[in-house]
Amino acid sequence: MTAPDDRAPARQGALRRLDTLSYLLDNSIPVPGTKARFGVDAVIGLIPGFGDAAGAVMSAYIVVQAARLGAPVPSLLRMLLNVGIEALFGAVPFIGDLFDAAFKSNARNVALLRRERERPGSTRGGSTAVVLAVLIALIVILGGIGWMAFLVLRAVWGAIT
Repeated sequence: MTAPDDRAPARQGALRRLDTLSYLLDNSIPVPGTKARFGVDAVIGLIPGFGDAAGAVMSAYIVVQAARLGAPVPSLLRMLLNVGIEALFGAVPFIGDLFDAAFKSNARNVALLRRERERPGSTRGGSTAVVLAVLIALIVILGGIGWMAFLVLRAVWGAIT
């Protein structure tokens, strides 16, 4: 017989918070006259440089929490890929913001975490090593975004002057 998970209420609370955050970032703003929705992530992405980095940091929080909740490594890699794809394409002015609004990496990642949590035995206690590896991967992603933003701004500045 397995021991009951004493942290189950805390984990459910964490999942509810992640649901709320992903909704805010990806689906909280309705497009009038349609069923389409987008979120704060697409709006703040309109701020050059800062917006994409801020969105990636908020997306990173979801991935780190998934690691803490014991998501398996393949799922965490998929989540990192989702964040990386959205960050990479989101860095393209305006078109990237439309991509952000459609791709919804945060909602994808929380749905993936929920699917893993529903499968018996697919999650385990969060490993410090896995959480640290996820943090390092996210720092690399954010550094790449920052570098790309710097190169774009330098090119624009060179074209202006």
